[in-house]
Amino acid sequence: MTKEITDSEFEQEVTNSKEPVLIDFWAEWCGPCKMLGPIIEQLSVEMKDKIKIVKMNIDDNPEAPSSLGIRSIPTMMIFKNGKPVATKIGAIPKNSIKAWIDSSL
Repeated sequence: MTKEITDSEFEQEVTNSKEPVLIDFWAEWCGPCKMLGPIIEQLSVEMKDKIKIVKMNIDDNPEAPSSLGIRSIPTMMIFKNGKPVATKIGAIPKNSIKAWIDSSL
């Protein structure tokens, strides 16, 4: 299962990560986020050797999304060396997310 992180874990799990990280910003009330959830779960297993995938509920953890300028969800961001390098907004098909991850690494 994809790890759910909090604002207090953001630095350790994302900024200080030695490996690339995809973070999925979501909320319980967001329909497209719920559609994306199972895809994120599958990709976290399939791509675990390439990228660490985590989720963050924006309602429970407002700090990190706010500091990153997240205005709509679902938003996925890829971080490399502690810096955001790519962003996708909206529910996107699995093959498109996979291709985006590959092209961002």
